[in-house]
Amino acid sequence: MYKLDDIKQIHLEITQKCQAYCGMCDRNKNGGEVNQHLTLSELKIDDIKHIFKPKFVSQLHAMQLCGNHGDPIVAEHTLETFAYFRQHNPNMWFSMNTNAGAREPDWWAELARVFGRMGTVIFSVDGLEDTNHLYRAGVQWSKVQRSFESFIAAGGRARWDFLVFDYNEHQTELAKERAAEWGFERFRLKKSSRFITGHSSQKKEEHQTTTRKGEESIVLKEPTKEENKNKILSKINIINQTFGSMDNYYDVSEIQCRVKDSGSMYVSAEGIVMPCCWTAGRMYKWWHDDPRVEQIWQFVDASGGVDALNANKRSLTEIFNTGIFDLIERSWAVEGCNKGKLKVCAMKCSKDFDVVGSQYE
Repeated sequence: MYKLDDIKQIHLEITQKCQAYCGMCDRNKNGGEVNQHLTLSELKIDDIKHIFKPKFVSQLHAMQLCGNHGDPIVAEHTLETFAYFRQHNPNMWFSMNTNAGAREPDWWAELARVFGRMGTVIFSVDGLEDTNHLYRAGVQWSKVQRSFESFIAAGGRARWDFLVFDYNEHQTELAKERAAEWGFERFRLKKSSRFITGHSSQKKEEHQTTTRKGEESIVLKEPTKEENKNKILSKINIINQTFGSMDNYYDVSEIQCRVKDSGSMYVSAEGIVMPCCWTAGRMYKWWHDDPRVEQIWQFVDASGGVDALNANKRSLTEIFNTGIFDLIERSWAVEGCNKGKLKVCAMKCSKDFDVVGSQYE
């Protein structure tokens, strides 16, 4: 795929911890019980310094704190991590995705200082005071508003990503107006790609969420207006008719890898290095009793096992030398996921079925 010297961007999941329990997040079971396969791992500043040596940091163009399971604002050393990267690379671009429902104003002000003008915080706020909590369960609006106001007031560059559902689509224009009033540089609607089943890739119209106690909670539904829907999902029926099934399509689809094109790699809160969050995310799906039934584990095992890919135990150079990146790329030429083509790559990076990019169209 590429060498360590080719890496220009880092996607870092600093923690698997989060104070929220969103109904479509892999961290929990439909908003309820926490994913039983997670260890609630977190990278401390000593881990960061061990994994990312100053010379390597100096070659980077950008770093994003996001991930699959946690929110960076909950981690103990998020500020220190950004400061360390900034110390060794004054010109790299920072970004962080967050629900914004934690930390005191002075923390946000210091984050703005560390970012300077070379970075932005993406605030994932899905509605206004009366609706944001319906998806972002456990997140208090008063803390969200205090967070983004403190960050912006201190000079921070902020973007608002608004995930559209049927219950909040009537607020999109008002939210856009509020974003401008509050000082956000950009307001962006996000049209969810999660109205597709994670195990069978079939279209669904709604998603039943649960509470922490396992009781039924809100039913998440697609927006009613066509302009607020993820248009790529309408292609599923056409693909099924043309190829017989989504699986048949994945078998032959052309891969256009996002991370290869951008020179990016992903590091999980456990320290596991993978090409992207989507490959790493298949390792711990909560609907499996044994998560190792997922195909990605075949690639992990063929590369020496999970410890061989753990940057707390191996250097980044040693991890690249396992061949995991090249092994995944070579699989794209195989016709058939049951014959070795990595299915998650087809699911997320098929050239003609872009479920990720279509969220912002």
